[in-house]
Amino acid sequence: MLRSEFLDVPPVDLPIHDAVLGRAAKEFGDRTALIDGVTGESVGYAALDHASRRIAAELAAAGVHKGEVVALHSPNSLMFPMAFYGVTRTGAAVTTVHALATAGEFAQQLRDAAATWIVTVSPLLGVARQAAEQAGGVREIFVCDEASGHRSLRDMLEGTARDPVVDIDPAEDVAVLPYSSGTTGSPKGVMLTHRSVATNLAQVEALVPARPGERVLAVLPFFHAYGLTALMNAPLRAGATVIVLPRFDLDQFLTAIERYEAQALYVAPPIVLALAKHPAVAEHDLSSVRYVLSAAAPLDARLAEACARRLGVPPLLQGFGMTELSPCCHLVPREAEGVPPGTVGKLLPSTEMRVVGMADGRDVGPGEDGEILIRGPQVMKGYLGRPDDTAAMVDADGWLHTGDIGHVDADGWLFVVDRLKELIKYKGYQVAPADLEAVLIAHEAVADAAVIGVTDGDGNEVPKAYVVRGPGARISEDELIAYVAGQVAPYKKVRRVEFTESVPRSAAGKILRRELRARERSSTTP
Repeated sequence: MLRSEFLDVPPVDLPIHDAVLGRAAKEFGDRTALIDGVTGESVGYAALDHASRRIAAELAAAGVHKGEVVALHSPNSLMFPMAFYGVTRTGAAVTTVHALATAGEFAQQLRDAAATWIVTVSPLLGVARQAAEQAGGVREIFVCDEASGHRSLRDMLEGTARDPVVDIDPAEDVAVLPYSSGTTGSPKGVMLTHRSVATNLAQVEALVPARPGERVLAVLPFFHAYGLTALMNAPLRAGATVIVLPRFDLDQFLTAIERYEAQALYVAPPIVLALAKHPAVAEHDLSSVRYVLSAAAPLDARLAEACARRLGVPPLLQGFGMTELSPCCHLVPREAEGVPPGTVGKLLPSTEMRVVGMADGRDVGPGEDGEILIRGPQVMKGYLGRPDDTAAMVDADGWLHTGDIGHVDADGWLFVVDRLKELIKYKGYQVAPADLEAVLIAHEAVADAAVIGVTDGDGNEVPKAYVVRGPGARISEDELIAYVAGQVAPYKKVRRVEFTESVPRSAAGKILRRELRARERSSTTP
């Protein structure tokens, strides 16, 4: 067993809004908290704190209260943190919804989370309405901006309702309910308490602290656990300035770095690839950048080196974790020297790790590969309404089984080399093969199907389907790809299809994906 070499941090027993905004009005005041990277509009810390309180008061007056779940369905915007902290101040939990979710996917999350309220934006209102109708039980849909027939959070900023008085137990009450597929299977609600999220912020800032006034570019989505922590909660807790972009567009991203002199970039590997290789990078002055941190998916060491060299920054930092870890357990310290290439970092304070053999579950030594197990205050409370899934993920001794395979070196640096889990990570987003298989098999021309992750020409992991046609069926690859694309969010789309005579299965009927992966490797080997 390994324990973090860094001093423990005490549990942060505060509601998440107090843990983040506790110093906003008094210490940071008129300092800029948020900048819209497209329009240039900005919000100061005192105004952000005041806005979250006004929204909380008006939401509470509308009936939102402790014990309920509010779905926050929005791309990154200045209003997102106001809405988020406004909801948590009422005592309700926030379930963050992918901005590109289909109505069916959204409805499934609403039903599973038992969400009774939705906060969305006018461009996504149609999807939110459809989802609410399909799910049932939604009392009202609010919008962050303006839409006829819906109350606006922007208007709530001028409201006069009284601040709600709510007794929040940080150790027990759920602050955030993001959805994750865990190691396999369909998405499940991850119960993250106020304490687990707030304590993880303290753990993170011990190794990679944001600094007052530092300008952090936020292009990764706030609705994702990585973006929520690294790009919203952590910098706002420190008094930094968050430059908000609604989505990743390379030109917009580079322009924002140059215009607002961004100093910190938190990215995923596809953005690292663009920074390392795209010719447009040379057209912008990126000299303000001081460091780059990549997480959410594996990053090739050579690509990281090429990116750092091109930007003229220190070696890229990496991090490791998962939604079920609030979400971080490892980071490369910001001031570390002699960092071995390819490592995802060292254990955060107050965190323990075991690396165990896949066959016997015994602890292995330095340099030996095994499954990574984590224990610490950032471990989730559990999966909502799924005690069996929770028990399969977190054992009786509190060890969370990540499903990732890796090893540590003699100095405690972790290297993640593979994963047991069958999830596909497309540009950092989780794609469950079972979800796509269910869509494919529903097609009348498909007799059987299996999905695995394969690597495309840009180094991204993408979904590939092996499909058995039904008798006499003539469906083509393009038709199947289009069919799936019409039913799932864009990042989940099947990108390749290979027709096959059969799908390999075990005697119990389980798809043997390892055989398909072996087949894929043999077909691409020169």
